[in-house]
Parts: sequence; structure tokens; C-alpha cells
Amino acid sequence: MKIFSPLKTLSNYSFSTFRSDLPAGLSVFLVALPLCLGIALASGAPLFSGLVAGMIGGLVIGLLSGSEVSVSGPAAGLAVIVADSISNLGEFNVFLTAVVLAGIIQLGLGFLKAGKFSGYFPDSVIRGLLVAIGLVIILKQIPHALGRDNDFEGEFEFSQLADGENTISEIYRAIVTASTGAVIISIASFLLLFIWGKAAKKGIGFFKNFPGALAVVILGIGLNELFKNFMPAWYMGTSAHQHMVQIPKIEAGKSIFSIFYFPDFTALTNPKVYITGITIAIVASLETLLNLEAADKLDVQKRVSSPDQEMVAQGLGNLISGLIGGLPVTSVIVRTSANVYGGGKTRVSSIVHGLFLTIAVFLGAPLLNLIPLACLAALLITVGYKLANPEVFKKTFREGINQFIPFVVTVIGIVFTDLLIGIGIGLVVGIVFVLYTNFQATFRVVRDGNKVLIKLQKDLYFLIKPQLKQALRDLQPGDQVLVDGTHAPFIDHDIYNILLDFEETAKTQHIKYELKNISTHKRSLRTHARTREVTISE
Repeated sequence: MKIFSPLKTLSNYSFSTFRSDLPAGLSVFLVALPLCLGIALASGAPLFSGLVAGMIGGLVIGLLSGSEVSVSGPAAGLAVIVADSISNLGEFNVFLTAVVLAGIIQLGLGFLKAGKFSGYFPDSVIRGLLVAIGLVIILKQIPHALGRDNDFEGEFEFSQLADGENTISEIYRAIVTASTGAVIISIASFLLLFIWGKAAKKGIGFFKNFPGALAVVILGIGLNELFKNFMPAWYMGTSAHQHMVQIPKIEAGKSIFSIFYFPDFTALTNPKVYITGITIAIVASLETLLNLEAADKLDVQKRVSSPDQEMVAQGLGNLISGLIGGLPVTSVIVRTSANVYGGGKTRVSSIVHGLFLTIAVFLGAPLLNLIPLACLAALLITVGYKLANPEVFKKTFREGINQFIPFVVTVIGIVFTDLLIGIGIGLVVGIVFVLYTNFQATFRVVRDGNKVLIKLQKDLYFLIKPQLKQALRDLQPGDQVLVDGTHAPFIDHDIYNILLDFEETAKTQHIKYELKNISTHKRSLRTHARTREVTISE
């Protein structure tokens, strides 16, 4: 495994590529900043732990990732698990020990090449994941765009932990209690993004090179400061700044290390720590592998990521994150989407976003705490719409019911439960449809008068028992039947027994019944073809 192969990207790097990666990294940073803080809040963890995870996701995993466009950070899908784990273990420092263990386990999985498991995710489920995340982003950000910030940024569950509402009722409350200042900032941000995008497509230099996301943030800060001075009732900085970005500050007279947390390794004697570490490693790995598949679908250049390399990168990232007080890290589709739609071409955009997070934490907190969440909501809703474009529904529907149903089930499952449950439901339905489709053409029945050919066309497993039994029941007295297994290298033992047992039925129904090349093992095919032909006549 070439763990450091990503360095090839940097060795051949050009300034022209950096001109795309820099604004993309800035866009991801602006999206990631409130999400890191919100996920930490939803997890019941210190705010700074979310920012640490974001920095590690960019600087460490961004450098070593198996993907050029995937972006990692604290994951909303793990928030409930993290909150429960902290509660069960009693202290955040003890929980960090479990995060370190999870990182070590992921490293082992990466070196064992367990990442190839990602190849078993059905495309319909991955597409459903992308659309569902887009819809969830839109639904969850509408309240923030209207000035209702009771719910944590980055919480994707339908039933909300923060205020006891759900996604739908939260939107209703937001409409009823809409803030004039937030609505103005949101509408102005949407208009600016629309105009900026049109101008950039026309090739106008300034709009093409200057990131629209940064322009929106500048506009949001400017409008809010105007409200502060001229329309105080519209100002978003009241209510203990709950409507603003809130980066924790280092208190005067204290060192930088005062805001870090470190693992308590004396807790290694506690069995709960190991159970928590294993749980985080498994869930984080599955979420990462699924998001990695989704990232490949978003990648404009259609590059194929290395899941094994990604597992090593994630393992190292979680190991370091746990050591310095960060939340568990996974590949996250919201930030990855913002990266792709922001024009990111290589892993440098992810690294840049990590650098911006680091600068923000240690140098830029006073300025960044002036950003209203309403303008960031406009950025996220725009990303959400691109993910949940109606054309995706039309395209999937045209591909057939076997693709459309798992796709829709995944979307509905994620929107109305949470990310992990929705993906689980989608995977079960998707796999069922894959199996159903695969077994539709395992054999075919050709009838010419009373001559019947039952042709086995590929491997036969026990799941086709109902179809095969029905085909045999449909045979009529006087039929001359040949069951040809020449093109079926493997026949499940249950299927083999059904074919043999029908010999007795054929006798009683006056059916001439012949088996050709029927065997349960590949190596015995030819021998069986020569020695096993049964003909039953009246």
C-alpha cells in the first residue's frame, strides 16, 4: 500500500490548479466552521473539540486521503453515538481514549485492505444519499435563514435534540417567528450568489477569481453592522450572540494549551472504553466508505479513490484527533459537496480549509464571530439544491423501478430518521433489489408444443427456489422436458435436490424428464454430464 502516494499530487502541482483550490478551500472553510461548532454542541462535547476535528480533517486526512476531493471532519452521523458515549464514560477525557483506540483500529483495517467493502454499496443508495443530504441541508438551514437558531448547526436527525422539535415543526416555528434582519441578509445573500454565479459563467475575471462565498460573508457582516448602527431591532448580535458564529476564545493570561483536552489513558482498564472505541471505528469507517463512493460520483474528473488508503488516513486522523482533544472524524459529504461545487480540483483545497480553520481558531475569532448564521445558511442551501436537483429524480426514474425504489427509500429514510438509519434502510432495500434483479434471469423456460427446455443460464442459489418450483409445477402430462445446466457452473444444493426430487413427480405425471450437466460442483460438471442422465418415460 502506497500510503504517501498523495505526495505525487503536490510534486506536480501548478499555480493554475491552486487558483481553483484556494477559493474552493475557502468555501469549504466557511461551510465547515459552523458545522464543526454545531456538531460539537449536538455531541455534548466542548466547542473546541469540533474545531480540532475539523483542523485534523483538513491538515492530516486531507494530505493522506485516498480521494482528491473528499473532505473530512466531525460527522453529524456520529453525534448521537458521541453524546451517549460521553455520558456512559463519565468524562470527555475518557472518551478521547476511546477515539484514540478507534483510530488504531481503523489503521489496522486500512493495512488489512478492508476498505474494498465500499464496492458493495449499490449505486442507487449512494445517489439517494447525495439527494437526501441535499434535502436535509435545505430543510435544516431554512430556520437559520429565517433567524431561528435554536437547533444545532450540523444536526441531521429528523427529531431534534436541541429543542424537542422536528425538521418540519422547526420550519413552521421559524416562519412564525421570522427575524427581519435574518430574512434580509438571507435574501441578499441568495441574490448575490445568483448574480455572482452568472457573472462567473460569462468569464468575467473578478467574479471568476474572487470566491462568491467570501463575498456573501462580507455582505452578511456588512448588513448586520449597518443594522447595529441604524436599525438595532434587526441586528442579529443580540440574545447572547446565538445568531452568530461563536468561536471559543483563549482567555487573557492563559496559554494556548488551556483550550485543549487530552485523553486519560488510565481509563484503559475500563472495558466500556474498548466497546466505545470499536463502535466508533466501525460506524466511522462505514460512513467514510459510503461518502467516499459518493465523492467519486461528484468528482468532475471521475477519479477512482483508494478506500484502503482512505482508511489509513482516517485512522491516523482519529488517532491524532483523540490525542489533542478532537471529536471522531469521518469523510463528510456536506463539506465534500461544497468542495466540488466550489471548484476544488485536488486535495489541496481540503488542506487549505484546514489551514483556514487553524488560523480562525488562533487568530481570527474576533472577526469571524461577526458572521451571521443567516448568510452561511444561504451558502449551505445553495449546496443542498445542487445535490438534490430534481433532474436526479427524473434520471433515476428513467433507469427503472429496480433503481428508483431503493433510491427513494434511501432519501425518505434519511430525511425522516437520521443519516445512519436511513442509509441502513436504503442498503437493505437496495441489496434486496440487486438480488431480485440478478435472479430474474438465472434460468428460462422455452416451450415448443410438448417439448420444453429449462435452460440454466448462470449460477443458481437457493433464492430462486420459488421461481424454479413454479416452473416445474407448470409442466403438463406428456411434456418432454430437458433441464440443461451446461451454463450453470454452480448449483446450490437446495436447487440440486429440487431438480432430482422432481424425477418422482415426473413419473406420476407421465412426463419425460432429462437432466443434462446438472451438478453442485464445477469440477464434477463433465463427469456428471457423462454419468448422470435420467430419462423417465410413461
